[in-house]
Amino acid sequence: MTRTPDTQTTFSPLDEPISNPYIGFTSYQKFRGDPLFSDIVVRPENNGTETERTECYPVSAATAQNGMLEGFYPDTEVAYIRILWKDYEPQRGAYNDALIADILEKAKARGQTVMLRLLPHSTRARDDVPDWLKTLIPCPERPEGQRVKDSPADPVYLRHLSNAIEAIARRFDGNPTLDVMDISLTGAWGEGHRLDRYPREALESLVDVYTRSFTHTRLVGQSAAPWLVEYACRSCPCGWRGDGVGEPNHMTVKYPLAAEQIPDVWQRAPVSFESYWWLGEWERRGWDIDEVIEKTLAWHVSTFNAKSFPIPAKWEDKIRFWLSKMGYHLFLEHFAYPGRAQPGDVLQFRILAENRGVAPIYNAIPLRLRLQSEDKTFCFTTGIDVRQWLPGKHAAAFEVALPSDIPAGTYSAELSISGEETPVIRWETQGVWNDAFLKAGQIEIVPGE
Repeated sequence: MTRTPDTQTTFSPLDEPISNPYIGFTSYQKFRGDPLFSDIVVRPENNGTETERTECYPVSAATAQNGMLEGFYPDTEVAYIRILWKDYEPQRGAYNDALIADILEKAKARGQTVMLRLLPHSTRARDDVPDWLKTLIPCPERPEGQRVKDSPADPVYLRHLSNAIEAIARRFDGNPTLDVMDISLTGAWGEGHRLDRYPREALESLVDVYTRSFTHTRLVGQSAAPWLVEYACRSCPCGWRGDGVGEPNHMTVKYPLAAEQIPDVWQRAPVSFESYWWLGEWERRGWDIDEVIEKTLAWHVSTFNAKSFPIPAKWEDKIRFWLSKMGYHLFLEHFAYPGRAQPGDVLQFRILAENRGVAPIYNAIPLRLRLQSEDKTFCFTTGIDVRQWLPGKHAAAFEVALPSDIPAGTYSAELSISGEETPVIRWETQGVWNDAFLKAGQIEIVPGE
């Protein structure tokens, strides 16, 4: 017999948002719980080079890390890590997979996923392209007194960089801890400096390497080249990433143009931002954090890299609000179910959920129903795809068939967004939790006639 819903539970939202996987602030070159870098004042005479030691993983232990005494940083379930090409491929064709494996193991142990970028080079002489590449082609040095250096213009550069990217994918694509691969382009940090030096076809071929090689790990592309993000989206979902949030020109010109050119990619892949300098420097320069929050939410941000530098304590309430909207925030409002059934019945359920964030979840994590009595547990995977829950309310229905041999008794009906090998997505709902499951109702199973 089919049993339709005749009972309903109505829930209230949590007063405060909770930390959930894949969203929010990220740690930077560090992992959850590590010390914060010490605040640094940017000085014009240094040409913005104060943090060159923090730009590549691993960071030297000699780097000052007293930031916890100077401000705060929210909890994070995402680690943003940048490694140098020269460290991953120290000899031509010899790939240091152990470096990335160690990063993923450390992140997993801290309850984090990883967003990874392979840097072709940074700006310091020691953070250059691999030495072996310099024996093959001319490789520019950083000009005297300049902050940013060029990448080699020779096509051999992009070809060998592509080989390294393919090597990472062969070993790590689909690793559940490697959630996002950040597409690295040309220039220092792979941010796309001097793209005009490269043929369009060569840059598209580089993007093809990412989209062809990473078939499970999500991708984000650079806001410096929204046309390349659009090109990547022809092959697979690809989000976008901005490396200079806070700086006035980025906020009023660069990012609005990028968001206008790729307005809908956030519906299928994440949008991620990184602070220009760090929030302590924003305060000193009088940059408007309220404007940053408003605009990044309008651009559907899921993650933000504040570089593991201390955040001024006076902004804690603003950061808390930002986090309450960043990414997905799933509230279970109603759960309708049959209050009584017999073994072998087909039970119909209805839910009303609301995504109170500005983006969906991009990971294929099942919505599961669990029926649990004092001594028996039965778990069912529904066919609902929570990735379709864009911001707003969503009504959904599903049904499950009870086993013919389910014992009679009183069963707690519980809902969870989780899988056997996936993180748990916590409902932002007031209620009683039973490990990963929210108790949503009670069903009486009576003996069949």
